[in-house]
Amino acid sequence: MSEIMDKLTLYFSYPFVRYALIVGTLIALCSSLLGVTLVLKRFSFIGDGLSHVAFGAMAIATIMSLSNNMILILPVTVLSAVLLLRTGQNTKIKGDAAVAMISVGALAVGYLLLNVFSKSANISGDVCSTLFGSTSILTLSKLDLWLCIGMSVIVMAMFIIFYNKIFAVTFDEGFAQATGTKASVYNLLIAVITAMIIVLAMNLVGSLLISALIIFPALSAMRLLKSFKAVIVCSAVISVISALIGILISILASTPVGSTIVAVDIAVFCVFSGLGMISGRTGK
Repeated sequence: MSEIMDKLTLYFSYPFVRYALIVGTLIALCSSLLGVTLVLKRFSFIGDGLSHVAFGAMAIATIMSLSNNMILILPVTVLSAVLLLRTGQNTKIKGDAAVAMISVGALAVGYLLLNVFSKSANISGDVCSTLFGSTSILTLSKLDLWLCIGMSVIVMAMFIIFYNKIFAVTFDEGFAQATGTKASVYNLLIAVITAMIIVLAMNLVGSLLISALIIFPALSAMRLLKSFKAVIVCSAVISVISALIGILISILASTPVGSTIVAVDIAVFCVFSGLGMISGRTGK
């Protein structure tokens, strides 16, 4: 045990490790806030679709040799969130079909562009890193840290300011509209915030694993709790703790950060599912 503590103490002396812990915590917190709403509204598919779009935008940014690929990835992903929501409301193209078109198309085009125009000698490595997260936390820079902090503050501020409206739209959209709430505007806000979270998380967990980071903590909290506010708080705690444990395990075991965090989230979900079954039986 003392050997592990000594090793962690040594790693914590390096700035990039501290960056990873801060970024991981912020991403986990932001993801958990929207996760509950997305699950209850059956919008979970949006996270998966937008993560593929973000990969396609990243491929274009890589080809263009942009010094900061967020300049392209963020607006493209946000615009896709708007398009996805509008297309999903089209009676001729249902929501699931719209997601399939946009997500699979973006993923395929992105990979195609990387193969045709990439200047890197290790295309497979670049694609794997983007899809499943960095194999090393060395990739996080000070710029990534400040960018993450700034975007996280925006996401959390928007969620807190519009909490009551998001709550109303989540549980009874028809009633919310009847009382004068513009449900379409707040659905759009939810999609935009989700897009920001996905862009935020790409460097750490990868585009294919972001949905798990959003969904699993929310589902875990719902196994035991019923109140919306209680589920959000519990989901945030689960998400942050899972992210920290996942990062620490990846440091000690030299495993991919994103995959390790998601594996911890899955383990926590299994535990909470078991506790939910036990409490359900005892309640009867």
